Amino acid sequence: KEEGLGLDPSRLYVTTFAGDENAPEDIESPKIWQKLGVPRSRIYPFGAEDNLWSPGDNGPCGPDSEMFYDVTSEGLGDLSKEEFLNAVKQEDLVEIWNDVFMEYEKKDGRVVGKLTNRNVDTGAGLERMTAVVQKKKTAYETDLFIPIMLKIDEFSAVDDPRARRIVADHIRTAVFMIGDGVLPANTDRGYVLRRLLRRAVRYADTLQMKHGSLLHLAGTVIDTYQNAYQNLKEQRAHIEKEVEKEESKFRETLERGLKEFEKVEVNSVVAFDLFQTYGFPYELTEELAKEKGIVIDKADFDRRMKEHQALSRSSSEQKFKGGLADHSEETVRLHTAHHLLLGALQEVMGASVKQRGSNITSERLRIDFSFERKMTDDEKKQTEDLVNKWIAEAIPVVRRDMPKAEAEALGAEHEFGATYGDIVSVYFVERTDGTRVSKEFCGGPHVSSTSELGVFKIQKEEAVASGIRRIKATLK
Repeated sequence: KEEGLGLDPSRLYVTTFAGDENAPEDIESPKIWQKLGVPRSRIYPFGAEDNLWSPGDNGPCGPDSEMFYDVTSEGLGDLSKEEFLNAVKQEDLVEIWNDVFMEYEKKDGRVVGKLTNRNVDTGAGLERMTAVVQKKKTAYETDLFIPIMLKIDEFSAVDDPRARRIVADHIRTAVFMIGDGVLPANTDRGYVLRRLLRRAVRYADTLQMKHGSLLHLAGTVIDTYQNAYQNLKEQRAHIEKEVEKEESKFRETLERGLKEFEKVEVNSVVAFDLFQTYGFPYELTEELAKEKGIVIDKADFDRRMKEHQALSRSSSEQKFKGGLADHSEETVRLHTAHHLLLGALQEVMGASVKQRGSNITSERLRIDFSFERKMTDDEKKQTEDLVNKWIAEAIPVVRRDMPKAEAEALGAEHEFGATYGDIVSVYFVERTDGTRVSKEFCGGPHVSSTSELGVFKIQKEEAVASGIRRIKATLK
């Protein structure tokens, strides 16, 4: 019995590499495709821009053969090259798969010879494949997107297919990012999330959706995916709150920024000032300028941005990576106390508290953690007292190496954004009766017993970003 995806081979079209001054034409792929039943009339050669894959100016590269599938109801039949390109543009043909034949080496942008070891790199687009299997033209018409698109239609007053897709795609991605612990911010992952949500707001306005609609779309995304992604279900309230809060915050920014945008002739200086003064995203300024036929000098904006970042880098030179400043006795003690502090914060304020960064020197520990509000004096005292209680208990600190899946099943905490191998080190602050006050993925070093730590004292608790608090603490 043959197995497969149930697709019709007669609807398949492929492209191959035509060759250029750098590398010869790929003559093998067309022959193989024809042996597999694809007519020569449906095999189209293209240049390096389309069909020579390369990671950059240096490294391995090779000819690429891409597969397209006819998603029209009647079928397109044989097409000329021009008709093929038009069908792709009209989304009547959808790229579903490609093969890259890694056989050349590139240096300084030119192919210099063949690789000693050659291989085939192949990949398919899951959602595009889902679309063609379900006999749809795009992923936005498949069962995973339909509930979201219907919810958008419920709140919108304008029929704009592109805007609908942008809102659906961005809100879905944002929900998953927040579910994975990312929060809106002006740097790193948080900035990516903020851009997605703010662009979703802009196109929600294009659709004339009611303000606050993104909250309901986020709920629909969670409903659609929660059976496969349990964390979305568990964090529903948190995710919806973050989406609602960011939309509300951006609408204030949008109103102020748009007023300024309309007052001046936009250029890179204005774009930077809008970003600096109003938090107005460059990408949005660029889009609005484009609608007016204005091209902004992105290089100049980037230069100004780098200069600004250089001036404000003093606090970020020791950017949180979970590492220690050194392995001195004082730093090791504070590192162990950091584990106790995270456990205490979760016990006092709930398991939803997660570490979002740490920095430990010989003088103090610093932890960033997810929490929506300022801690009360009573909560800080409870946390401090609990850490000192555990120190007084002289609880052993034990390291165990185990499979990553086992550590995750135990609920061991891990560093935000870190990647781990199949075998991980987990440190347990564990009483002799087996009860634990802390369990974390960590490479060490640590003390052997909490009795070695001394007196724990919280020095400061403050906000560092939306939904992120910071504690600085010492040992005496």
